[in-house]
Amino acid sequence: MIVATQIKEGMTIIYNNSPCKVLSLTHVTPGKGRGMVQAKLRDLATGASIEYRFRSDEKVKRATLEQHEVEYLYNTGNEYYFMNTETFEQTAITKDELGDNVFYLKPNVKFQIEVYNGNPVGIEPPMVIELEIKETPPHLKGATASSSLKPATLETGLVVNIPSFIEAGETIRIDTRDNRYIERVR
Repeated sequence: MIVATQIKEGMTIIYNNSPCKVLSLTHVTPGKGRGMVQAKLRDLATGASIEYRFRSDEKVKRATLEQHEVEYLYNTGNEYYFMNTETFEQTAITKDELGDNVFYLKPNVKFQIEVYNGNPVGIEPPMVIELEIKETPPHLKGATASSSLKPATLETGLVVNIPSFIEAGETIRIDTRDNRYIERVR
């Protein structure tokens, strides 16, 4: 158990008997009365976002999550299969549980999976992933690297903004934290 003032962003805590990841945190000190900790949480079991105000002296239980490296293998409809790289055990995760991480799924890409009480509750993609551009508007004559950006649909269905000189069929690197174009792969 920790005191609410010791909670940090990215930490996983138990709230209402469910593991929740702390997305953002603000310490509030009103002019009158006790301080509080305003936290935005994401329930790892349901994916729901919760805002809660902890009293500064309130005790909170920290969740113990196991982390394993897994490799994406394939999907069958709504289920996506991952293999633990150490035990070769396969785990199925639904599209709803994956959320936006479904846009980073390519065979043989490694992810970190978080497990709570034997059930997968979250998956962390690699920071950078290479994806092929499937569709984008044509290159405009006179456009340079410093010109405006254009939308591009990637092989997984993700839409990102790219420099206008890049064409369909090319492979680019994407930052998975904010879906930002990094560079073209040569």
